[in-house]
Amino acid sequence: MTESTVDQTSPPLVHIDPLGTDRHGEAARMRELGPVVRAELPGGVRMWVVTDYALLAELAADPRVGRDWRNWEALRRGEIPDDWPLLSMIRLNNAMARDGAEHRRLRRPLTRSFTRNRVERLRPRIDQIVATMLDELPGRVGPDGIVDLRRHYAYPFPMQVICELIGVPEPWWPRFRELIDTVVRADTTAEQFLATQQERHELWQRLFAMRRAEPADDLTSALLADNDGEGALTDEELEDTLWMLIGAGHETSISLIINATRALLTHPDQLALVRAGDGETWGRVVEETLRWDAPVGNFPARFPVEDITVAGVTIPKGDGILAPWSGVNRDPAQYGEDADRFDIDRPVKKHMAFGGGPHVCIGPALARFEAMAALPPLFARYPDLRLAADPAGLSAVPSIFSNSVSSLPVYLGPAKD
Repeated sequence: MTESTVDQTSPPLVHIDPLGTDRHGEAARMRELGPVVRAELPGGVRMWVVTDYALLAELAADPRVGRDWRNWEALRRGEIPDDWPLLSMIRLNNAMARDGAEHRRLRRPLTRSFTRNRVERLRPRIDQIVATMLDELPGRVGPDGIVDLRRHYAYPFPMQVICELIGVPEPWWPRFRELIDTVVRADTTAEQFLATQQERHELWQRLFAMRRAEPADDLTSALLADNDGEGALTDEELEDTLWMLIGAGHETSISLIINATRALLTHPDQLALVRAGDGETWGRVVEETLRWDAPVGNFPARFPVEDITVAGVTIPKGDGILAPWSGVNRDPAQYGEDADRFDIDRPVKKHMAFGGGPHVCIGPALARFEAMAALPPLFARYPDLRLAADPAGLSAVPSIFSNSVSSLPVYLGPAKD
């Protein structure tokens, strides 16, 4: 992030690093500039950023500020090209991109079908997936004795879980992972972006046809069976709803698992607390990871339906607002001067890793469930697990959205039966 020279009475203009190379440093520097700053995103697109935790929480719950991209004046004026990569996170036809009654209509079927009970029914299958992957890890070790824990554990695991839940055929899983990667990465070309949009549409239509012909015990079949009468979702709305769920259930869970592992391996005092504690200690690890290194860095976008004032700054109707979720979760005003410290016994545990307000992410239970399924067995099976690289030298996932590292090289050590 770099600051431009601006009039002291105007909010500073900053340039967001599209590769996320110093996410928390960038957030801290924005915070120093003030509670509201003006940001330039890739392609010269400008949005506002609210850097204060309490103010962002208020804004997320403010009925004058919504997620409906049709209220984005820059898009309405034709200033945002169709191939702008971040548009895939904004211009959607699902509950995350609608407000009020329309938001409730689109969210209701998923709330009815995507239940804790449905996720819990997958527990035996999830435990089986984890056990198999842990068995296979020694075979992934390279000649140097190192294995990339992201590539061979955290990366494939969440997609298997969410695809099992949704009912995506197993041969499609690798391609779905590639399509999600294309959407979240900052180095995606315009051609790749447009091709991804078309291919995902074709895959969903094939899946809907399969499940209409032969329903199964999965979320897609449940949504299709429950989709009639007043307020029924169109196929396009169903596509975007399930795409949202796959994106949330895959990318954020990878980051949560990797960020928690990295946090424990770089904080031996906290790992010692985990080893000395009971099963509930792992829940504290997950929550503190969600606060300290939230899976979502910056999330676009919200749009005021009228002029609003935040910390003395007027944000005009229809301007875009970028939410820096990982940044505000280290706000010293909320967590004290040690907000940058990883502490599983931190007294203030509330965070906004999953957003806030009526558009809060629908998948936090699944993300926590996956992390709790993946982390304890990993550290139990490989008690001598340690990093094989300088943590300061680990490269970030090149993304405005995702907040994690692109690889996590480790030495497994001997396996414990």
